[in-house]
Amino acid sequence: MYISNQLTKRSIPDLFTFENGTKVTAENADKRRAEFRVVLQREIYGEFPVSPDYVKGEIIEKPRARDCAGKATIKKVRLSFAVKGEEFSFPLYVVMPKNVKSPRFVVIINFRPNMPDEYIPAEELIDRGIGFASFCYKDVTSDDGDMADGLSGVLAKVGYNDTGKIVMWAYAAMRALDYILETEDIDRDHIAVAGHSRLGKTALVAGAFDERFTCAYSNNSGCSGAAITRGKVGEQISFITKTFPFWFCKKYREYVDRHDALPFDQHFLVSAIAPRQVYIASAIEDTWSDPESEYLCCAASSNFWKIYGKTGFIGEDRAPAIGDRFHEGNIGYHLRSGEHYFSREDWNIFLDYFLK
Repeated sequence: MYISNQLTKRSIPDLFTFENGTKVTAENADKRRAEFRVVLQREIYGEFPVSPDYVKGEIIEKPRARDCAGKATIKKVRLSFAVKGEEFSFPLYVVMPKNVKSPRFVVIINFRPNMPDEYIPAEELIDRGIGFASFCYKDVTSDDGDMADGLSGVLAKVGYNDTGKIVMWAYAAMRALDYILETEDIDRDHIAVAGHSRLGKTALVAGAFDERFTCAYSNNSGCSGAAITRGKVGEQISFITKTFPFWFCKKYREYVDRHDALPFDQHFLVSAIAPRQVYIASAIEDTWSDPESEYLCCAASSNFWKIYGKTGFIGEDRAPAIGDRFHEGNIGYHLRSGEHYFSREDWNIFLDYFLK
């Protein structure tokens, strides 16, 4: 009864009641997921831009001979697209294992433009037969209040004046996927989007708004990401909207110190990804993100998979513990020792889930 008692105390909104009071059934569950997306845009992340006019890529660095010990090809692409006639481009690395037909694939939203990078264990991914693409989030738009920078400025020109930067980074991940699907032979039934911390929030948003991603992997995303807001310890809406207001739409600030007034909680974001896969990873010392609230979000979201006849989260009825790896359901979870970081351990545990 531990989990049910904790969720009852937090009084989170019901997943199975539409805003008009109608109850959710198997027949209208997709409409409820669409409503989740409407609520998330209106209340927290801001409006998603329309689909681009086009997406195209130009190779700006050709594959090198000895990439990943000669086991992969790495190319750098200038990815371009237009929104309502306004053009934008950013660099993207594409890494493909050799001698693997139609590999499973991950789009990684990263903090740096490096390849390899400390958050991307390229050889481990390649050795396990995974292809991936990576871009630096700041190449899309700056991580500050400059709303004229990069994609922010492009969107402002065409009327998107209350779109948070998390949405912009997620939109870029979706455009990367457009390009990959056009140019690479990958397993379209196994495409993940991944990120850490603020970019873990971004990965969940990308997964919620683009169903071509069959799995969304959030590492240590915490507040406004994979953690239930009501009853959360560590980072709160008051801090995150004061320090990073540009990540969100303006309305989110109305809920500072008013968590119970939220017409949603973060289980709406996770459940918007159903019936596909979600993977949430925590670190025991990352109390700012609050592993217990991330774990409870997995449990709170679980029943929405059941309405599709799928298994949701299969964990244990207790607080999470170091070493937990719950991989049986369509919501996967692990908790490791250590602090806020995107480690090789995190990647390898996730790949055990993604490749099963």
